[in-house]
Amino acid sequence: MSKIILDLCGGTGSWSRPYQQAGYDVRIITLPDYDVRTYTPPLDVYGILAAPPCTEFSILNCRAEARTRHPEVGMEIVDACFRIIMECRPKWWALENPVGHLRDYLGLPELTFQPWEYGDPWTKRTDIWGHFTHPPKLYTRWEDVPNKLHLYTRPNRGKPNFAYLHKSALAQIPQLQWANPQTDADFRAITPPGFAKAFFAANP
Repeated sequence: MSKIILDLCGGTGSWSRPYQQAGYDVRIITLPDYDVRTYTPPLDVYGILAAPPCTEFSILNCRAEARTRHPEVGMEIVDACFRIIMECRPKWWALENPVGHLRDYLGLPELTFQPWEYGDPWTKRTDIWGHFTHPPKLYTRWEDVPNKLHLYTRPNRGKPNFAYLHKSALAQIPQLQWANPQTDADFRAITPPGFAKAFFAANP
């Protein structure tokens, strides 16, 4: 039987895509078909990827919208992910969120990375908590990253930031041509494919 991978709040399934391509039994647990708050996991889960929404933890979102955060709403989803992880006790698990206020509740992460460190030429500083093997970073300098793309770069900034792009930018990103995000939020939530591949290689 194929090893079961749960992709909690998985959206487009970008993080689990390398597992799916390798023949794993990937189950994307995401709205509207599944709600992690009521989901009952199967037996013998091998690995768990979790990407709870960053809406209530994102420094950028809350600043841009000039609104009050409601972390209890976000933590309801995070807690549901942890419930599933504890029930399943998988060989490895990982939970991600853009660097932000989730650190206030979970502490420092196991890993923080930039997409360009795995070959995707943009920024989106991301935290990973969990129990997993760290995927080795490929690059330590932006200057060494190949195949840079003509993406929007904010004034006085040297690198394009994925958090400021819209789904219309998809046409300019060859490594994401498989994706079909329905909204800008769906697009910005896509796990960088370089990182996804590296994570899979380190955690087969």
